[in-house]
Amino acid sequence: MLRFLPAVLAFCMTALLPVSCAAQQDDSAKNAQQARAALDAMVKALGGDAWLNMQNREYHGRSAGFYHGKPSGATVEYWEIHQWPDHDRAEFTKHRDVVQIYTGREGWEVIYSGKKALPQEQVDDFLRRRDHSIETVVKQWLKDPNSILIYEGQHMSESHMADQVTVISAQNESVTIQLDVQTHLPLRRTFQWRDPEYKDKDEDTEEYDNYRPVDGFQTPYNITRFKNGDMINQRFLFGATYNQSLPADEFTPDAAAAKIVKKK
Repeated sequence: MLRFLPAVLAFCMTALLPVSCAAQQDDSAKNAQQARAALDAMVKALGGDAWLNMQNREYHGRSAGFYHGKPSGATVEYWEIHQWPDHDRAEFTKHRDVVQIYTGREGWEVIYSGKKALPQEQVDDFLRRRDHSIETVVKQWLKDPNSILIYEGQHMSESHMADQVTVISAQNESVTIQLDVQTHLPLRRTFQWRDPEYKDKDEDTEEYDNYRPVDGFQTPYNITRFKNGDMINQRFLFGATYNQSLPADEFTPDAAAAKIVKKK
């Protein structure tokens, strides 16, 4: 009898395997549905269909730099204009005479002396953050049936209880978002990337606080950025506007250069 026991066990394990796989698939599907529900609630809290179809936004505020988590003393007034999906413009100083423009995968700086290409390292950093923004995750990644959604339970985020969701794209890129369990507004966005020179992993995190309604959109008036756990930048908004009628040449470096020279 004993000699038949291994065969019997093998048969039983084989027979139970489809049941076990089906249960795991069912659990994964339920988990993905929970993650999707959390993200749907986030979109609704941010402005719903109006947020999904937002044409552009402009933030006006003050930006402060940090080094190893301590204030560097560098602060500047800025205006930031974003037009989905890949047009961005930032203007600095009270005279708005230092301009950075990102269109597609290129970045330019415009000052009195004209335009020049931004350092590639700076362009890569900006594009990496844009490619892993909450807006990109919702408007692009979630539309891809090959993306994976994972609900990771509730965690504390800056004294707030938060639902944590990780989205993995078809290209195996991942973004983790923490959402306030009461308001459903995003509190933190985190992603990792591998440093091309040192080959180790770096982590980029943004935290969002002090939300205020503007034109029907919930807007974070405090935005803090961290790299590998160290605070590197804080932005404090004075105001925000949405869906403006922008000039046709708003994101054209040559047009920006001509206007700055004219002001001088």
